[in-house]
Amino acid sequence: MSRILVQKASALFNGLKNASRVSVVQARNLNLLEYQSKLLLRDSGVSVQNFTIIDDLSHAKETLAKFSAAEYVVKAQILAGGRGKGHFDNGFKGGVHLTKEHGEIAGMVKNMLGHRLITKQTPKDGIMVNKVMVAESVNIVKETYVCILMDRQYNGPVLIASPAGGMDIEDVAKNTPDLIKTVALDIYEGVTDKVAKEVANFLGFKDKVLEEKTVAELKNLWKLFVNIDALQIEINPLVQTDKQQIIAVDAKISFDDNAQFRQQDIFALDDAGESDPREVEASKFSLNYIGMDGNIGCLVNGAGLAMATMDIIKLNGGTPANFLDVGGSVKEDQVYQAFRILTEDSKVRAILVNVFGGIVNCATIANGIVAASRNLGLRIPLVVRLEGTNVEEAKKILAESGLPILSAGDLDEAARKAVTAIKQ
Repeated sequence: MSRILVQKASALFNGLKNASRVSVVQARNLNLLEYQSKLLLRDSGVSVQNFTIIDDLSHAKETLAKFSAAEYVVKAQILAGGRGKGHFDNGFKGGVHLTKEHGEIAGMVKNMLGHRLITKQTPKDGIMVNKVMVAESVNIVKETYVCILMDRQYNGPVLIASPAGGMDIEDVAKNTPDLIKTVALDIYEGVTDKVAKEVANFLGFKDKVLEEKTVAELKNLWKLFVNIDALQIEINPLVQTDKQQIIAVDAKISFDDNAQFRQQDIFALDDAGESDPREVEASKFSLNYIGMDGNIGCLVNGAGLAMATMDIIKLNGGTPANFLDVGGSVKEDQVYQAFRILTEDSKVRAILVNVFGGIVNCATIANGIVAASRNLGLRIPLVVRLEGTNVEEAKKILAESGLPILSAGDLDEAARKAVTAIKQ
């Protein structure tokens, strides 16, 4: 995605943590494991390390017998960073290991496969490792950074490059902006020979052989970007080896969800096993859900309003149980599904609905609330604040339902009522 979108997502995520001081589960989207990204790169002609995948201990020796290198990198495959400094539930240290001994690999794999890896970015119980990648280690002479992404600031794709690879690119941009090159790309022409050569020289690959190899890598990277409907392909680092190779050692790929109908094979690779089940369930109904550890369930339309709702709940002495944005085109069934997901959380002791109806018809929300409350046999306090389109009709629907719904005229009143209801 574009850096602007990344910044907004980061601000939202940090805002959730800062406003509510609770642990937050990151929002779900399509994420690929490292080896899956490498497969996509390799299939498009981008150079990557040789590697193999082990997902069954009974076949480990057979798989490893076909794989040979001077030095090996053994990596647990999970969707979390900090693997190298993590530890497993069996006491084994590190999700990333280097070894020159072929005979040591099977033991490392045995200690990883089928065990939970715990890092700073995983839940406290860790994430189960179902696959281990064994890759050829390469001797790195130079590390660089390359990224192609869609950027609203440029109204299209851009190529970002830096000779300072293997580092946090945000720090590089802040501290040494002269080491960042940004090139706006024509969506039809893409990465031309001229652009690729300029970038290769900026990265420091001025030798004719290295320049030609870098040009080829950049053009293949663009081909992949277009073919898979990517929003971002980040290579950090793109390295030069002691054998004069140019190799993408690590890659992060973000996809355009709107292109799922064209990229069904890629989206079929998505593994929901590491995601919060509630988050996965919500996504089936086009609901944006992030689980938290409070006790007041929130149903809101719009990310900004959701943030404000959680802030005011906190200011009134309560703790939000979730971020749940039903969006602007919500239907009655989506409201029902949202209530179902909220009530299945045993920590939720009250529900606060805060909807400002612009695009959203308040009457639609009201009908959904009534249907959900009745069909689910709601037994916890429900506070509703509605404002905007068709609000009077909505209030009439709630009033005539006969349900013990607590109405509120504004958000502060709604938050106070939800917090008070829990304490009674």
